[in-house]
Amino acid sequence: MRFDLHIHSNHSSDSSLKVDDILKKAVKAGLDGIAICDHNTVAGSYLARKRVRDLNLPLIVIPGIEVSTKEGHILVLGIRENIPPGLTAEETISIARKKGGLVVAAHPFKKKESVGNIDGLDAIETFNSRCVFGENAKAKEMARELHKPEVGGSDSHLLATIGLGYTDIDAEPDERSVLSAIREGRTSPGGKKVPVYIIFIHMLRGAFRKLRKVGKK
Repeated sequence: MRFDLHIHSNHSSDSSLKVDDILKKAVKAGLDGIAICDHNTVAGSYLARKRVRDLNLPLIVIPGIEVSTKEGHILVLGIRENIPPGLTAEETISIARKKGGLVVAAHPFKKKESVGNIDGLDAIETFNSRCVFGENAKAKEMARELHKPEVGGSDSHLLATIGLGYTDIDAEPDERSVLSAIREGRTSPGGKKVPVYIIFIHMLRGAFRKLRKVGKK
């Protein structure tokens, strides 16, 4: 089964994607499942799990969150509660484990957002469609050195890029089986990189959003 394990909805401040649009696009892209991992909130993920049932779509939604730690970003899959941002990576991982989460180093070599090589990881994101300057190769090397499972995702903030990054997972079509397969390394990440100009457009949109917020104050 093919999953995009790293998508952002409009519950992240840097994305305007509506949950329903994400779900429909994922099905159209031929994905079997997704994880919406918004910044520091499970709200988008929670809504997606409800809406996929309401819309009766053939899609598995894995609950998730992208937590901002002092060292960088961590994805936690299989979690249904928020984890406070701003803690150390070690503290974040400890909380995630107590809540039953699966811990993934998100884009571990992306500048300013990288946790790098830390203890306690269940898996490493070795393919991120927005990492276009060699970060994925470094992440893959780290995963192999540490003998950690590898996952991939699009890190989509734009509808057009959903499914560009993915993880092929050897599992049954349910959340528990998918998470177990990731922990056991029955995964194969892959995909295409987002064109640099699209990343630039997203950065410009983010800058305009910040300016509008400042203007409203």
